[in-house]
Order: sequence, then C-alpha cells, then structure tokens
Amino acid sequence: MSTTIADVASRAGVSKTTVSRVLNNKGELHEATIRKVRQAIADLGYVPSAGAVGLARGSTQLIGMLVPSLTWPWIGAVLEGAVQVLEGEGFGMRLLTFDHGEEALRRLGVQVAAKSFDGLLVITPEGSVDYLTELHAAGLPVVLIDDHAHRPQFPHVATTNRAGGADAARHLLELGRRRPLVVAGPLNYGCVEERLAGFEEVCAEAGVTLGADDVVIGGFTFDGGREQVRRVIAAGMQFDSVFAHNDQSAAGALVALREAGLRVPHDVAVVGFDDVELAAYTDPALTTVHQPLREMGETAASLLLEHVRKSPEAETSRTLATRLVIRGSTHRPDQN
Repeated sequence: MSTTIADVASRAGVSKTTVSRVLNNKGELHEATIRKVRQAIADLGYVPSAGAVGLARGSTQLIGMLVPSLTWPWIGAVLEGAVQVLEGEGFGMRLLTFDHGEEALRRLGVQVAAKSFDGLLVITPEGSVDYLTELHAAGLPVVLIDDHAHRPQFPHVATTNRAGGADAARHLLELGRRRPLVVAGPLNYGCVEERLAGFEEVCAEAGVTLGADDVVIGGFTFDGGREQVRRVIAAGMQFDSVFAHNDQSAAGALVALREAGLRVPHDVAVVGFDDVELAAYTDPALTTVHQPLREMGETAASLLLEHVRKSPEAETSRTLATRLVIRGSTHRPDQN
C-alpha cells in the first residue's frame, strides 16, 4: 500500500492540514513543525501528488528530468541550461536517473501516477522511447533532449548531427587526409547514424569510400576509443585520420596513437564530437564538432513549458546547429 498524507501526519504528530500547508508553503508554521513534517516525508518515502502539493494553484510547479547517468560528461551543461530556464519561470526540478533500467522506469511510473510533476524532460534513455511515447499520448507533456534513439513521436530537441559529421569529413579532406578511421558510437543510436551518414556522404563526393573495417565501435567511452584504435594499429591497418563520435572516445584514440609512437596531427589527425570541457585540455587540444549543450537544455525546458501551459504556438521540435571547432589535433602551427 502506498504512503498517504495521513501516514505522514501520523508520523509527524500533526494534522493532515498541517502537512498540506508544509507541502504548499502556505500559512505561518513553527520551524520545528516544518522540520518534523519534512523528516516524516523523507522517512516514509512519501511521493506527494499534485492534489497534495499544488491543489490551490492547479500545478506542482515541478518538472521531472530523466537522465541516463550523472557521469556522462555533457549532462551537467544540459542540466544547467534547463534549470536556469525553469527557475526563471518559477519551476523546480525533480531529477531521476536511468542507472537501473527497468527499476528506473518503474519509479518513473510511480512518480507519473502520483502526478509529482507537470512535465518531463528526458535525455536519451536507451530502450524507453516507446514507454515515453505512451506517457505523452496519455497527456503528460514530454520533451526528449538529443537523439540516441530515432526521432520520437513527441516533442524533441536535436542538433545537426548529419551536418556535424559532414563538417568533420570536409575538414579532414581539406587537410589532405584520405584514409579515415571512424570510431563510432552504438549504431542503434539515431545521432550516430546521422553523424556517420554525413561523414560518409562528403567522403564519397571526394572519391573516398569507407570499407567495413574503416568503421569501428568505440561505445562513446575513453576506453572504447583507446582499445579500438590499439586494435586497428596492431592489425596493421593504415589510416591518416580519426573521426570519433564523441570527445571521450577521441581522447582515448589520442592516447592509443601516442602509445604507438604516432604523432598527432603530423601522422594522424583526430576530430571528436560534442566539445565538452575535456576537449580543450587534451594533448594536443582536440578539434571537435561543437554541440550547444547548455542551449539544448534551455531550449528543451522552454519548449516543455510551452506544452505544460498548452500554448497554441508550442512547437513540436527544435533543431540547433553544430559547428566545427579547430584545435591542435588537426592543425599544426606551420599549416595555413
């Protein structure tokens, strides 16, 4: 049986009205009473419903945000952008992580059933798009940030992944690099498919064809990038450039190249994707495709609030532009 407001009141030794006043920040209450109620809520794991928290205003003034893991290097920038917009509009955020897969979705379902928030921001939770689509169809405003699945049937904020991949290829070709190695992310991710398609398209136009061995899966991790490049070098494959689908795998590639005695960018040029803070501090600093991470969070939060407020002008999706940032991993000081 789920915990009720009566259980909280009994635990704290106060009336249900007092618990409601604490939840809604209404009326004058002694600080000791407020502390007792909040402690009871924490002890019982009580999830207040919209009726308990926001009956008077018809809204919880909270937005849920489901993220895959707080360890992802660009999560912080997206969160910062989203929080700034939400706080500026008088909304708070309830953060949920997808670390435990099905259990995370079960907890999310409990929160949704309790009407604990007015809308949901989601960052690329693998394998849950169908469930999120059901939530949206049932009336919960949902906005997906980024696109590690294919385009959903609900509002989303994406970036120009295909154009970013094309820019990376164009830059390497302009430097005379014609034997690229692609360290891709998981191929079932829509953003990976688009980055690879844009890169291959520009290469093909220049007469450079990528074979099956020229694309390896680095899994968006430092270790994945390092191990895949090590393996390719050990196999004797010849390549003069690396396009990694994120900056972590690009950083791993830089280490593997250095371990093999190859100079960057003299022997092998390296391009990443995302432009997280790490990219400016690798050795050499990483040329990368910049994603406007903070703006992604800001845009998604603004779009979600439009749908929460049922604005007739609310858009269904927005796409933000990427851009190439050139640093030392592709450009030597003696190059023009």
